[in-house]
Amino acid sequence: MDHFHYHQGVLHCEEVAAPRLAAAVGTPCYVYSRATLVDHYDRLAAAFAPLDPLICFALKSCSNLSVTRLLVERGAGLDLVSGGELYRALAAGVDPGRCVFAGVGKQDDEIAAALEAGVGWFNIESEAEYENLSAIAARTGRRPRAALRVNPDVDPRTHRYTTTGRRETKFGVDLERARAFFRRFGGDPHCRLRGIHLHIGSQVERIEAYVQSIRKTLALVDDLAAMSPTPHPIELLDLGGGFGADYETAQAPRPADYAAAIGPLLAERVAAGLKIVLEPGRMITANAGVLLTRVLYTKSSGTKRFVICDAGMHTLLRPSLYEAFHFAWPCRVAAGHVPRTRTATPDLPGLEVVDIVGPICESGDFLAVDRPLPPVQRGDLLAIFGTGAYGMTMASRYNSQPLPAEVLIAGAEATLVRTRETYDDLIAHERASQPIALPDTSSSAAASGPTVPGIPTP
Repeated sequence: MDHFHYHQGVLHCEEVAAPRLAAAVGTPCYVYSRATLVDHYDRLAAAFAPLDPLICFALKSCSNLSVTRLLVERGAGLDLVSGGELYRALAAGVDPGRCVFAGVGKQDDEIAAALEAGVGWFNIESEAEYENLSAIAARTGRRPRAALRVNPDVDPRTHRYTTTGRRETKFGVDLERARAFFRRFGGDPHCRLRGIHLHIGSQVERIEAYVQSIRKTLALVDDLAAMSPTPHPIELLDLGGGFGADYETAQAPRPADYAAAIGPLLAERVAAGLKIVLEPGRMITANAGVLLTRVLYTKSSGTKRFVICDAGMHTLLRPSLYEAFHFAWPCRVAAGHVPRTRTATPDLPGLEVVDIVGPICESGDFLAVDRPLPPVQRGDLLAIFGTGAYGMTMASRYNSQPLPAEVLIAGAEATLVRTRETYDDLIAHERASQPIALPDTSSSAAASGPTVPGIPTP
């Protein structure tokens, strides 16, 4: 469910007409619906309420400060994967103790900053990372809690780039290695290894994949608790995220569907004191956002018909990177062209099959391929739906294109929550050149490890 709808042939976000908004702030522009964000978060929280989980919103899916503050105020913690996301999280006012810090390549300064901030849990991906975390914790006098990310070797049947729970992945360790990991590090005096972390993939619509993963992981939890001579009881099970979003109508399961399958597996464990963490991202934000883009030109070449827009792979990378589907439609249509569903082939008359492409000098620059669309012309406004997750966060300045604006809608009120970049912004960090004082890279200096600037407090 979302709060984008057509009224008298014009797309509205809540009570704001998309053409009026585009006229005010320009295109390309990301538009988020506050009501949809709240509704999606509340539905997920209600569905999993019997497990009393800590819901850590995956900041990588949509990191705008205003969106983040809204979800934090709603009760969310945050799932962080970089020092920059930690900085954003603190600026958004989150309680660091309600955050988890994940990622395979945490840098020393990021770890130190997370320790200083008091991040609740570190999700650990390898032996080398754990040893580094323990060493930094020892130097700083902090004693963090850590959860080991394990791969249950279950195929979620999603895109190969977003499958993360198989044995052969850069993330986490396999179940057999996890046992040896706890034997080796479970008694570490500087870092408390007390949790297990799962994340099997993204846009996972096969609920059975979660069931299989959790069952395998619970068997590991029982083995660790019974390990001899030293048992390792698990206090926290982080199930990760990956719940699907409805990129096409009725494509993804509902939060209640996931909870109905997962809840019974964990109810007794939770009653016995096990803490559950969820890391949802796209399920909350994807359908809470649309990308508005203006048609620059239309053209034909061979048998192909092209609609060329001011948004492209620099604005929305998912179609080019993942071959992802996003429903696209004009913001102003005749009565007979109001879409009834958001599918690849709406059953409506008078459509033409087009490729919707952008201005970038790459053949892979497209938003949709072979897509039925009502006839459009130069100046028309299109909406690319389901772009609230991994849209703006993956946008780039390729071809020296400034990053787009972001707007948050609440009822009839529109708020600019990120200004459009200017050409001056593009070169702001290149204006002043200065000589570099090169450090000593002798063996003794290099052995101390990387030296990087600290992360400031927002």
